[in-house]
Amino acid sequence: MKISFRPLVAALVVAGALGVGVSSASAAAPTGDYVNFKYCPYTNTAVDSCLYSKVTSGSFKLGNANVPITAATPIVFQGGFTVDPNTFLTTFYPAVGADTLVKQPIKVPGGLIGLVDTGGFTGALISLFNAAVASVNDVYATAELAGSAKFDFINFLVGSGTTLELPLRIHLENPFLGSNCYIGSSTTPVRLKLTIGTTSPPLPNTPITGALGTLTQNNDLTVNTSNGAKLVDNAFSVPAASNCGYLLPDMLLITAAVNLKEGLPSAAGKNTAIMQGLVSNGTRTAVQASVH
Repeated sequence: MKISFRPLVAALVVAGALGVGVSSASAAAPTGDYVNFKYCPYTNTAVDSCLYSKVTSGSFKLGNANVPITAATPIVFQGGFTVDPNTFLTTFYPAVGADTLVKQPIKVPGGLIGLVDTGGFTGALISLFNAAVASVNDVYATAELAGSAKFDFINFLVGSGTTLELPLRIHLENPFLGSNCYIGSSTTPVRLKLTIGTTSPPLPNTPITGALGTLTQNNDLTVNTSNGAKLVDNAFSVPAASNCGYLLPDMLLITAAVNLKEGLPSAAGKNTAIMQGLVSNGTRTAVQASVH
């Protein structure tokens, strides 16, 4: 069935605070309606609800690079949370037994040819680049958490403010780039502040708006799923890539070539993240009781 999200705010918060659900059971993993919450910290009694989000469409525009998100390369975010019934502040708990943000390699359009400006390459380096393009042109970008994620359940429900804050580093993978080529780091991450409301970016970007999606519930009213939820941010900056290649001085040249081609670092107002899919939360006690 389909119902409006907003009338559920108070009920969901109170239910979470009271731990509404059935008694716990032990063993392997959640079953039935709760299978998506396998890596929720459901044995932690401080957790009220489990969270599972699966992004199946959208894109990341970082400088000049535009990387699409598709159903074939979904991005999964998971964990648990508690909403304080007095302050309505959300405490987020990371996943247990798996990544909170699952590492999903996404193909970069154009591969090495589209990623690297070879204008400064000469001699052996240009020969290596040409050989790499001929054998393994594909480049994959993988978003990895570079710090603690933050989730705000109330902002998600009411459609304003930051719903999900993700400090990221983007791993660029191809044999020519070496194993440590990253955009962003733990000290200078790509910091997304995703909202289902409307953004306020600096120029040249203009405001964009997310969407709450349509809520469905399971028969027991213990799992709520927003289908078509759209989270957006186009007000973030992107640092330069670093450590691309293997040995100095080639590493310096390759890193510079990546940054030149992709327009990195990229100031706020020139980058966009659009993430659309489902967001689901389940009562922790019900999730734990389903474990068999």
